[in-house]
Amino acid sequence: MNSDSIVQFRSIKPRHFGFLIVPHFPLVPYASAIETLRMANGIQGEELYTWESITLKGGPISASCGLEVIPKCSTADTTSFSTLIVCGGIKIRDAWSPELGNWLKVLANKGVALGAVSNGSYLLAKAGLLDGYRCAIHWDRLATTREEFPNLTFSNSIYELDRDRYTCAGGVAAIDMMLELISLEHGKKLAQAISDQLVLERMRCTLDQQRIPLHHEIGTSQPKLTEAAILMSTNLEEPLNTEELAGYVGISRRQLERLFKHHLNCTPTKYYVGLRLKAARRLLTQTEKSITEISNICGFSSIGHFSKCYRDEFGLPPRSDRLRLLSTDKSGAILPSLS
Repeated sequence: MNSDSIVQFRSIKPRHFGFLIVPHFPLVPYASAIETLRMANGIQGEELYTWESITLKGGPISASCGLEVIPKCSTADTTSFSTLIVCGGIKIRDAWSPELGNWLKVLANKGVALGAVSNGSYLLAKAGLLDGYRCAIHWDRLATTREEFPNLTFSNSIYELDRDRYTCAGGVAAIDMMLELISLEHGKKLAQAISDQLVLERMRCTLDQQRIPLHHEIGTSQPKLTEAAILMSTNLEEPLNTEELAGYVGISRRQLERLFKHHLNCTPTKYYVGLRLKAARRLLTQTEKSITEISNICGFSSIGHFSKCYRDEFGLPPRSDRLRLLSTDKSGAILPSLS
């Protein structure tokens, strides 16, 4: 996050969350987010967070699995809260109404931080409340949402925190997003303790990408393009050249280049380098491997070439980026606002 997308962090507790649920909402991200807050209270031994569930009309709503949830109130009579998380549903467009959009805008104007899990980002986008923000949405809605809102910046990350917008792809990634929010407010030690209790292998971050089937990312089914991309992702250490890739998928080099240009707006070479650099960045933050080892694993011919490509992609050389990404939060650090 650059300096334009972050504000001074302020701690207020207990912090009250609202969870807006719509018909056929997925239970996993909703329950995961709330359970993470509950565990924060239990491990800390004090009430750091409170929460309530909200529906559009106040009545019970069934999750996609059929389990019925009884809300505390409706959007017409909600109590005050500092953060609202919109829990999207399978038929997310059916949940939209001008009244809902107006309600969300009123909250934003009051300074309420707005978040979403799964397809809930669609409702925030529809209300115009994601303009100018980086945001995440579940991969099965990614292509269609990009098409409907071409001026928005939807990333492939499992979640995004950008100032007072917290958006998540859904599923168990809701845990990762809530752990990050808890870490920013109450420190990494508490977040790690929650992660341990949940038997998580590790705490994921915004560098972690959704595993998006390529045809969902580009919005159409292109078997040759998909096959080439899979070959790239499984041959990082010894990259194939464009001629080899074209031969393996059974088309000419020019055909392959046209597919990448038309659907991904880049050359096969640029897409391949991007995959290798993303893999390198994950290794930098998730392992103790040396820069030289990472360069070799990701198929770069020399440290110098790797460093130049990395700096061009991420703005910093590998060593500096590793130090920045792994640095612990200091008291008074500039962090995303949770207010």
